[in-house]
Amino acid sequence: MDVSIDISMYPLEEDYCPSIIEFIDRLDANPNLKVERNSMSTQVFGEYKTVMAEMTDEMLIALERLPTTVFVLKLIGTDRSTARIRSCE
Repeated sequence: MDVSIDISMYPLEEDYCPSIIEFIDRLDANPNLKVERNSMSTQVFGEYKTVMAEMTDEMLIALERLPTTVFVLKLIGTDRSTARIRSCE
């Protein structure tokens, strides 16, 4: 089963950008994941068990380095990487 996860990461420290970039770069290094970045969040697409295993490992690393990091995740059970956005108008 393919999934899509929308991730927002909030390291509670003054110099937060390096922690976020490092986290995303580590996810992006996995060839079994598709990672899309934007200014508000990061989306990760792939097979459920692969995505969840990678997320578990990478969030643990981030939390061990900075325990006050907050993660907000939204998960859907389909690959939305190629979904067309439909207007509600």
